[in-house]
Amino acid sequence: MTDVLNASEAAASPAWPVMTLAQAHAALTGPGQRFEIEEMDIRGVRTRVWKNAPPTLRDVFLDGRAFKDREFLVYENDRATFESFARATIRLAGQLQADGVKKGDRVAVIMRNLPEWPVAFWAGVLCGAIVTPLNAWWTGPELEYGLADSGTKVAIVDDERLERIAESIPGLADLEKVYVTRLAGAPSTPKTHRLEDVIGTVNNWGELPDAPLPDVALEPEDDATILYTSGTTGKPKGALGTHRNMTSNVMAGGISGVRNFLRAGQPLPESDPHKLPQRATLLVVPMFHATGLSATLSPTLNAGGKIVLMRRWDAEPAMQLIEREKINATGGVPTIAWQLIEHPARSKYDLSSLQAVSYGGAPSAPELVRKIVEVFPASQPGNGWGMTETTATFTSHLGKDYENRPDSAGPAAPVGEMQIRDPADGTTVLPVNAVGELWVKGPQVVKGYWNKPEASAETFVDGWLRTGDLARLDEEGFLFIIDRAKDMLIRGGENIYCVEVENVLYDHPDVMDAALVGRPHKTLGEEPVAVVHLKPGGAATEDELKALVRGRLAAFKVPVEIRFWPETLPRNANGKIVKTELKKLFEAQA
Repeated sequence: MTDVLNASEAAASPAWPVMTLAQAHAALTGPGQRFEIEEMDIRGVRTRVWKNAPPTLRDVFLDGRAFKDREFLVYENDRATFESFARATIRLAGQLQADGVKKGDRVAVIMRNLPEWPVAFWAGVLCGAIVTPLNAWWTGPELEYGLADSGTKVAIVDDERLERIAESIPGLADLEKVYVTRLAGAPSTPKTHRLEDVIGTVNNWGELPDAPLPDVALEPEDDATILYTSGTTGKPKGALGTHRNMTSNVMAGGISGVRNFLRAGQPLPESDPHKLPQRATLLVVPMFHATGLSATLSPTLNAGGKIVLMRRWDAEPAMQLIEREKINATGGVPTIAWQLIEHPARSKYDLSSLQAVSYGGAPSAPELVRKIVEVFPASQPGNGWGMTETTATFTSHLGKDYENRPDSAGPAAPVGEMQIRDPADGTTVLPVNAVGELWVKGPQVVKGYWNKPEASAETFVDGWLRTGDLARLDEEGFLFIIDRAKDMLIRGGENIYCVEVENVLYDHPDVMDAALVGRPHKTLGEEPVAVVHLKPGGAATEDELKALVRGRLAAFKVPVEIRFWPETLPRNANGKIVKTELKKLFEAQA
């Protein structure tokens, strides 16, 4: 998403498309082209890669620093240029090295979207650490699990997250130090230190002395990140990503927009970000997710764009920011697009700077594409498909292509490969438009799961990722997601694995049977609802069961409604609960 696009021009050609997707990709990826592709062996697997992608996240950092006095981060009254961000990052990296952080050690980042977040992330990167962003919405026990499972050596957190993990810190043997930002009171444990004592406050970062980068050799296949994704066992799994996994998105975002010009028969736009007006993005999805980090933050840093942050999503303040900061792109999940479109105060604000409203991470109605084009005529709609295991974006769907296939998730970036295989054997490749399990391969696919060899062997096979999604591919290679083979739902971009919530419900002494299903929701995509059968004499109430889940799991996992079933839940011949029957209970309210 590094190229400035004029959606109205891209859609103007009556002969659209003037070339096939394959022809467009071939023209863009040939020898000498910006998006040139080459093949190489990665862990014994022949893989297509971007020849001109930044080799490592250190190179992304250096590319960003070249923009010097351009504004990079904006949050309320805090503003940081690329140079001031770089100085704070290098200062923190030096402190981490002084703390004994070495290549391969884990450094966790646990905070809401703040300017300190990317400083903490890239400070760990420059030390050669495996940076481990943990979900800031997790409860204390969930965060404790992530810190323990990853073997985190140093954690960098905000004040709210410190409160959640304070009781756990003494018992985490690997955790040697915690830096906390925006702390009102005194540090509560001997391991806890103020981040501001190292780097100062955001608006003063530019006053920090210049210093050399840590002398740490980094290679594209070095381990770079652990991003946690829920597992069907109910315990999160850490997806272990390399520098190449992370930097591949820098190119994938760019080519998905540029190909629209070729498909429309128009000349390619200027590609040098130093010669283009700065692109401003309102980032409202969490940076601890692959979408926020890999698909948005990293490419924006690399291209000299501006990131504007909000404490929490709120449609009208967001529109105020769009007007004030001349925001060009926003989105993340369909919720955000719908709320901008339908807000009664929308006409009060100048939103004409918007050039892209993109989303993924949740099902979206084809109607949304039409509404974006109607309400924001200068903006192009976009969606895509990806997973934590694909380091976010694997397919991208923009502009005219999206308008013509509104129920598709788009084609893969040309370095990626997709196959639809028979779910029964996992090997037979099915023909065009046949529905089966989606398997993907490419430089975006992570190495495996951290310290979980059995789960890795089951999911990652000969360089291919078994996604668990049921899908089809059309004649031109556009992806259509049909259903999720895994028992999971997605609420506004947040994965909820049903078994995790069900296990909590089963812990209540009155519960005999429990099932979590998704109910369609216009803006969130879907929301969790539960069906419960109580034991004879059981008297648990809906509020009581919700409170039980709320006390154990993150708030987004709590069922919004619980229905009570008078008998044992319906099951098939294998004894598995038939959730399609249970979903019918909630269809009338959808």
